[in-house]
Amino acid sequence: MKEIVGNPLHLTSLNHVSLICRSVEESIDFYQNVIGFVPIIRPGSFDFDGAWLFGFGIGIHLLQSEDPEKLPKKTEINLKDNHISFQCESMGAVEKKLKEMEIKYKRARVEEGGIHVDQLFFHDPDGFMIEISDCDNLPVVPLVGEMARTCSRVNLQLLQQQQQQQLRVAQQ
Repeated sequence: MKEIVGNPLHLTSLNHVSLICRSVEESIDFYQNVIGFVPIIRPGSFDFDGAWLFGFGIGIHLLQSEDPEKLPKKTEINLKDNHISFQCESMGAVEKKLKEMEIKYKRARVEEGGIHVDQLFFHDPDGFMIEISDCDNLPVVPLVGEMARTCSRVNLQLLQQQQQQQLRVAQQ
């Protein structure tokens, strides 16, 4: 494997995700009222229909499809499909709200080293998948290097203890 050197493009963050939709209005409603994004000003120089939304430190750019009927219609939730993922404070509250809104979803659970992460998957109006999870405890450990984090950096002390334990085992 070729060695990866730091940040070759000097990136600072993920700015936005762009999604093509059948109906910009329907997608705005979903991302605003289900997920919690806020519509923001979009440059008026664009010569195509769309909308920009912002929330949770990231933008979503909605683009009106030129031929909405040709967009694939996904109904089955495939956990291995393209998706965006959000963390939540309470999986129970998310699941309750999805039931109230009559949004079909699938549950999943990931386990790594005794750490459990619960996930809920569902579609936006165009079939693009959304994941909601409680991944606070799951460490993000690069394959190379020494830096590791959890999804929200909340459990840094626990992670540091795990790293020290792994280092002791590796040294034995």
